[in-house]
Amino acid sequence: MLMAHPVVLRNLIDQYEALAAVGASHAGSAQVRQRMNDVAYTLCVSTGTRDIDAALIAARHQLPGARPLDDSVLNPG
Repeated sequence: MLMAHPVVLRNLIDQYEALAAVGASHAGSAQVRQRMNDVAYTLCVSTGTRDIDAALIAARHQLPGARPLDDSVLNPG
């Protein structure tokens, strides 16, 4: 499987988080929702996942400095 460059992943994560903040404060305008859907789709394709939560986790694990053996997010408790 091809892997996205860490800079691309960081950019997508930042975009998604910024859009989520804007969407929460602007009652989720149609433009913000559409852009969030587009970024979420790109993250899913880039990480080989099917939902945004898994995509965000996978993307963060592919970033420099990530602890690849740390699965605490996946197994709380």
